[in-house]
Amino acid sequence: MIRRLSWILVLGFASSLFAQSEFPLPHPAPSADKPTRCDVLVAGGSFGGVAAAIGAAGLDVWVIEDTDWVGGQVTSQGVAPLDEHRFIEQFGGTLFYDIFRKRVRDHYGHRNPGKGWVSRLCFEPRVGLKVMEDMLKEVRAKVLLESRVTAVARDGDRVTQVTVTLKDGTTRVFEPKFLLDATDLGDVYPLAGIPYRIGSDARSETGEPHADTTANPKRTQSFTYCFAVDFVKGNKDLVKKPKDYERFRETQPYTLTIGPEDKPQTYKIFSHAKGTGGPFWTYRSITPEIAMINWPGNDYRGTPILEADHQEAKDLAIGFLYWLQNECPRDDGGKGYPEMRLRKDVMGTEDGLSKRPYIREGRRLKALTTIVEQDIVAGKTSKTGESVRGTLYPDTVGVGLYPVDIHVCYGDTKEHHGSGLPTKPFQIPLGSLIPENTRNVLAAGKAMGVTHVTNGSYRLHPIEWNVGESAGRTAAYCIRKGRSPAEVRADPDSMRALQQAMLEAGTPLFWYVDLKRDTPEWVDAQLEAIRKGAAVDPASLGLKSKVK
Repeated sequence: MIRRLSWILVLGFASSLFAQSEFPLPHPAPSADKPTRCDVLVAGGSFGGVAAAIGAAGLDVWVIEDTDWVGGQVTSQGVAPLDEHRFIEQFGGTLFYDIFRKRVRDHYGHRNPGKGWVSRLCFEPRVGLKVMEDMLKEVRAKVLLESRVTAVARDGDRVTQVTVTLKDGTTRVFEPKFLLDATDLGDVYPLAGIPYRIGSDARSETGEPHADTTANPKRTQSFTYCFAVDFVKGNKDLVKKPKDYERFRETQPYTLTIGPEDKPQTYKIFSHAKGTGGPFWTYRSITPEIAMINWPGNDYRGTPILEADHQEAKDLAIGFLYWLQNECPRDDGGKGYPEMRLRKDVMGTEDGLSKRPYIREGRRLKALTTIVEQDIVAGKTSKTGESVRGTLYPDTVGVGLYPVDIHVCYGDTKEHHGSGLPTKPFQIPLGSLIPENTRNVLAAGKAMGVTHVTNGSYRLHPIEWNVGESAGRTAAYCIRKGRSPAEVRADPDSMRALQQAMLEAGTPLFWYVDLKRDTPEWVDAQLEAIRKGAAVDPASLGLKSKVK
């Protein structure tokens, strides 16, 4: 086991072990005259999609991405400051997630290059892009950029063919052994006839205390066009007032005061106001000079996500910058910071906005396991009572931790009443990645088997990466064994073999925050904890020490 881990470490940290000029990004298109057979086709080059390709390393893997940047929320969506949990520096990330973080830090020679206070690691999207491109080259994944899956054919309970439309409008047909959905919106599901949910769930269905009384398919979280600014005295390059600015200003509203009505917090631009986490400027700063703006002021909730009015959402974001430049209260008195300059080069777009909006919630898979609020929340409604851990799953393929973070949704006028719920360290069950009716499709990102409430915890960076990487590893295991994920999950011996392979590849499956990858106990202690389940000490997150 230790030998295998050492080999993986060498693979991960080599600067260019497999990188060769004949494997550029994007990869040349497949032949148009016949279907392209492959092992794994990843729909969506998102953060989870990149991880999925790495998880399936060693197979013939294709990644289909509709922008010209892989990386999803970290790159094309502008959320490079990573939303993580308090244990991330010692436990909770997969080996390759940690490799990604290390390479970003190595690029800058700094642990937190942007010095933002929302995260231990804030950086420029292009740096994250370069790191992920290198990692994809090293595992020899083939990438088609500015392309998307537009049709899926199936035979019974299997996907047989996938049609991809390329940038020039031509189409290519793939015949993958496995199709992984790593899109933010679950684009594969309606094309493949896979059942899904969208919007809020009914309390009668999920039993969640913070679910809505009735289901509302239009009530999805707001999405955000992020943008970057720097501070230049005498700046004359101001944005123009967008259409409907006054309406946006009053109804959004544009403000530095955010939070629940009973505990609002008013931030200052460059000063640390009492009761806040820090200045607005350094909230998500990606360099000491550049701030990435991802704030309630540019969260768009004007239309449901599947009916999104992207132009209005962009106007809303530009309107927030206009407000910052012209009307925002200054720390030193007066109004407006005309010194804030839109940095179009950071996002690589003509309008300076992110290539794609930061999408928090789309379709959610009707999976073999649906994770509900009671599985992860701390408090009286928790299924695990006084235990420090959330629901323990015998089919765990990863771990995560983040409070329930639900931004204002379509139709809402104030913060969601379930947002901010504290959670216990939780697991990612394999069943939440498996559709009810399809043998060779897995969720590999946000569109997994969660509810509207639990999506608010499972959508964050290290969890999305873990979901993608574990989906890739599961697909690879199933291809080698000639079995479906559901069959593996139903067979304890096969499930244990898959989990052992994941642990040996550096993916933590059980919460032991004092357990290190390079120790002899790494694999066996977690496998034994999974077997014992609730019999593990419920009062401590530590294997050898008391940790809460």
